[in-house]
Parts: sequence; structure tokens; C-alpha cells
Amino acid sequence: MPEVNRRRFLQIAGATTAFTALSSSIQRAAALPAHHRTGSVEDVEHIVVLMQENRSFDHYFGSLRGVRGFGDPRPVTQNGRSVWKQSDGTKDVLPFHPDADDLGLAFIQDLPHGWNDGHAAFNGGKYDKWVPAKSATTMAYLTRDDIPFHYALADSFTICDAYHCSFIGSTDPNRYYMWTGYTGNDGKGGGPVLGNDEAGYGWTTYPERLERAGVSWKIYQDVGDGLDANGGWGWIDDAYRGNYGDNSLLYFNQYRDAKPGDPLYDKARTGTDARKGEGFFDQLKADVRAGKLPQVSWIVAPEAFTEHPNWPANYGAWYVSQVLDALTSDPDVWGKTALFITYDENDGFFDHVVPPFPPASAAQGKSTVDPAPDLFKGDAGHPAGPYGLGQRVPMLVVSPWSKGGYVCSETLDHTSIIRFIERRFGVQEPNISPWRRAVCGDLTSAFDFSRKDTARVVLPSTAGYLPKDHDRHPDYVPKPPANGTLPRQERGSRPTRPLRYAPVVDGSADTAAGKFTLTFASGAHAGAVFLVTSNSRTDGPWTYTTEAGKTLSDTWNSAYSGGDYDLSVHGPNGFLRVFKGRNKVAGPEVTARHKGDDVELTFTNQGSGTAKLKLANGYGGKPVTVSVRPGATVRHTVALAGSKRWYDLTVTSEADPAFVRRFTGHVENGRPGVSDPAIVTG
Repeated sequence: MPEVNRRRFLQIAGATTAFTALSSSIQRAAALPAHHRTGSVEDVEHIVVLMQENRSFDHYFGSLRGVRGFGDPRPVTQNGRSVWKQSDGTKDVLPFHPDADDLGLAFIQDLPHGWNDGHAAFNGGKYDKWVPAKSATTMAYLTRDDIPFHYALADSFTICDAYHCSFIGSTDPNRYYMWTGYTGNDGKGGGPVLGNDEAGYGWTTYPERLERAGVSWKIYQDVGDGLDANGGWGWIDDAYRGNYGDNSLLYFNQYRDAKPGDPLYDKARTGTDARKGEGFFDQLKADVRAGKLPQVSWIVAPEAFTEHPNWPANYGAWYVSQVLDALTSDPDVWGKTALFITYDENDGFFDHVVPPFPPASAAQGKSTVDPAPDLFKGDAGHPAGPYGLGQRVPMLVVSPWSKGGYVCSETLDHTSIIRFIERRFGVQEPNISPWRRAVCGDLTSAFDFSRKDTARVVLPSTAGYLPKDHDRHPDYVPKPPANGTLPRQERGSRPTRPLRYAPVVDGSADTAAGKFTLTFASGAHAGAVFLVTSNSRTDGPWTYTTEAGKTLSDTWNSAYSGGDYDLSVHGPNGFLRVFKGRNKVAGPEVTARHKGDDVELTFTNQGSGTAKLKLANGYGGKPVTVSVRPGATVRHTVALAGSKRWYDLTVTSEADPAFVRRFTGHVENGRPGVSDPAIVTG
């Protein structure tokens, strides 16, 4: 494709609107076309990563239309309690919107976000101790009115609503996952690192692998006016300059010991310097305009602009807009660039999706892949638990190939960024564990490399978010209402990115042995984690990991719960299976399979009499009665054309009111651009 120069850009934008388009970072980014050399990931020549700080997905985007937020139709329920209801010991605290006049510029309090309090909130997967571990502020959230620039980015490009931080805990370990694939958790090289210890480490980082492979890379940061002997790797006093210690590569000895002229010194410390009169983005802009933007870049913001509480969210919006201004200053460069904007961890802010995690023992579940590298055995100061995945955090994929206001619901984490770089440049990272590779994607699902859209969008200005002073203001501590209610999510849906999931979970009752068995499979093309909860037992939850193409089974003793069973299975992208009944007399069973664009149910009956089963469709239509004679099999297809391939099917029995089978989810067939009505709210 010929170069898109400034003159061509003005032609695309239109003469009457050119100035407006050029004055807005998102308008400009959305107006510029992509380079289409191969129609694949090979068209990406520059990958840029901006990792901000300490916000959860629900905290920022729970009220955004068309994502898995406050309108989630299938939230996890354990022992009869919805995950939305977090007790403070006397009453339930639900997500609430604080009453600050300008919440996007409020200095909302920072919350505990370390290993111990994170695992206390997680509570072995029960996920019910958020308020005791974090305080009631954990349930506070923002809306479009508070952070309009963030919402405009989501509406203009692609947001990932199943992107998790990698580690249940603080900043540094999560950034180690982004820069090295793990946190030293093989017992070598100074790890595992569970906190912000910054003691000096020795395992190999991903930029070192890029360097050896001849792939250009650079860290853009501000070195401020407080350089130390190591060239700015530590914090400085001025929160409005410096790198806030977020360039975590500089906690590795090979970078600390590097001297000028060594790539680990020069490329890891690229920075603007206030003492020279340089602005934050001068070096980035200069490289873009000179055609010197590396193949892989990471950007590290000064403290006040990281969005780390108590710093305002909209200080970060201003910073992000300036990054976009720099990257789009040369249309030809932007046409070959993918920008990932994410957050290292969730601070202490609540997110309602229980993150996928590996089983710690046979009593907690099973996995077809060895989970050991993702499990910590505990020590004198830290309880045992999984390293992750952590809570959901925002991920915005901003590029010419991700325009259109899409949502991508593939399970992802910080190692997915490395895997995207792997896909593009072929440099492998052996530190990423087999378990993470099995359950997390590589972010290619967030892109459509065939798109040639040149549409422009209108985005809010961030000029008013530039700090008016250089002070750190006192904490704003929001107070929840006396009687909370679940927030309403914005009306509407959004187009979805196609996914590779085809999960299956089947149930089987053994009445003679008093056992109930579940068999799990994630499909041929993607692995998955399934969370099993029960409203009739207190020893859950349980977690099951199946790699692509593999299955596993586990059995529950129904004598534990008086002969009854009540098991719910949550999987990726809203997948849910519910199995309820009395495990005393042989009777019917139902299985579900995706078949083309539809769902096929298979009814069997091991009982002595004809089973009359009622099938109800949550997406409309009259209930259907299915009669199954003893020993017979009946198949019934449910067409999903009217629900964009989403389904919510419940089977009950006339003879046994305890019998329930529920099947919900989405049939994936690889077609992009299908709206998601399962999370339409309002």
C-alpha cells in the first residue's frame, strides 16, 4: 500500500473536518487506514504496550454496554449467594457509584493490593471476602460520565472483557509476567517474587530474547529530574516526572549492571529529561516521525499519570491521548501499529468474574496440564495459593485493525501480550507456563486483519484533564449507600470478535453408587477452565482445566448432601451448565452439543417409566414437551437464528420437581461482527 502522508490524510478526513480530526487523538487514530500487505498479523510492524496501574474491569467498565459487566445474566452463585453481594459482616455491600462531583478527577483512596489481602478476598475461589480484605471502597465504580475518554476508546476500537492480570497481588509480579512470562516461580533466578521487593533478579527477560533475535525494542519513560546512579531506575520525589518505578526491567541485575553502549542500558532507559526542557513524549514523537519506532516498545508513565489511586483516572486519560497523538503523528507509521493499553493489577477494586485458576490438589479439581508452576506452596509470611490468574483488568486494543467498538471475550492475561509478539516476530518465551498457554489466548482474536475501514469517530477532548497543580491531594473515601442495589448497565450490545471455544460438560448419575459425574471438554481448538460451584455443599468450589482436544472427569458423592446434587459449571464467554436432582432413582439425562449454528439436545431415560420433560428457551418461544420412553433416546434441535447464536435452555421434569438441567452459552463459528444480545441491559 502506498504511504499515507499528511496530504492523503487530509483528503481522507475531508477538507471541512481536517482540523478537527487532527486535533483529536482518537479521531485521528480512527480515521487512518491500516496497511494491508498480507491480511494477517504480519502486517503489524510496530507493537506498543502501555501498562497503566491498578484498576479493575468492573470498576471502570462494569456499566459499559455490551460487555460482561453489571448486566451479566449468569453471575457465579455459591451456597445460594450471588457474587455481587459482598458482606461487611453485618450487611451486603453491592457495587455503588460514589457521589463525588467530578469522580474522574477525584483522588479516590488506594486500597490494599498485595498477595495476602488478595488471596483473602479470593478465599480459595469462594470470592466472598472482598469487603473485609479491601474495605467497602472496593465496590465503588465509575461510569461513562466520569471517564468519557476511556469509554470513547472502547466504543471506537476493541475492548477485552475477559482479560485478567496475571497474578493475585501487587504491581511488580504482574509486570514481571508482562516482561518475562512469569515471576521467577520455578525456584531459580531469585524467584518467586510475591511483592514489590525489587531486590535484584537474574532470570532472562523477553527484551533480551528480542535483542538476541535481532528484533528492535525500546522502553519509553520520563527520567525526570531525579536521576540516581543507575540512570533513573528508582523512584524520584516529583510524582509528575520519572517512571514511578514501573520500569520493572530495571530490577534485574543484568540491567542494573549495564553501562552506556550496552543495549540493556540504552534501550531500557530511553527517556525524556526535564532538565533539558524535554516534554514527556518528545522522544516517542521524534522516533515516530523519523521512522525509528522500534518493532516492540513499552511506555512507562510518571506516577501522577498512571491512574494508580489516589491519582485521578482522567490524568491517565490525558496521558493516553498524548501517546495516541505521538503514534498518529505519522499516518504511515500508525497504519502498521498495534497499541495495547492495559493495567498491571486491580488495586483493591472488586471485579465479579471469578478468575480462572489451577487446582491446588485433587480435592480442589483436576487439570490435563501440570498446574505446579502456577501454584505457591506458602511460606512463613504468605498463605499458599495460585499465582493467578488475577482479577479482570481493562485491556483496550487500539489499532487500524481493531476499530469498530468490538468486544473480545477470549480468556487473556499479561502473558498474552508476549504471545502476540511471539506470533508476529517468532521469538519464543519459555517462561510462560503450560497451564497459561493452555487457557489464555494470544490476543490475535482482538484483531480483524482483513478490515479496510477508514471511518472516523468523534471523541472527547482531554485538555481539561491536564493537572492544574503538582500536588498530591488527600484521599477521597467514598461511602456506600445504606441499602445497595445492583447497578444498571448501559442499554445496547456491541459486535463481538469470533472465538475458538466449543466447550462441553456432561452429567451422569450413578444411583447405585450414590455418585454424580461431570465430564469436561473445551473443544478442539482452545483450552478452558471450568469453575464448579454447589448450593448443596460447603466444600467447593472446584476448578478444572482441559487443554484443547482433551477431556477429564470428576465425581461427587451425593451422600454428602443427603442424596441430592446441585452443581453449576461456569466456563468461558458466559458458558454455564446446571445439574440438579435427586440421585436415588434412575431417570432421565440430557446432553447439549453445538451443531452448526444451533444446539442439539439429546434426551435419554434410564428410568422405568416414560419421562416427560419440559424444555424452556430463555430467548423466547413456547415451552416444548419431550417424552422419552424407558431406554430410549430422543434428539431435539434448538434453532438460534433469532438470538445471534446465544442460548439459554432449561429442562425440567413433570415427575420430579428437583430435576433441572440448564444449558447456556454461545455457538462460535468464526464469523465476526455479530452483536451479543446476552448482555444487552436496560
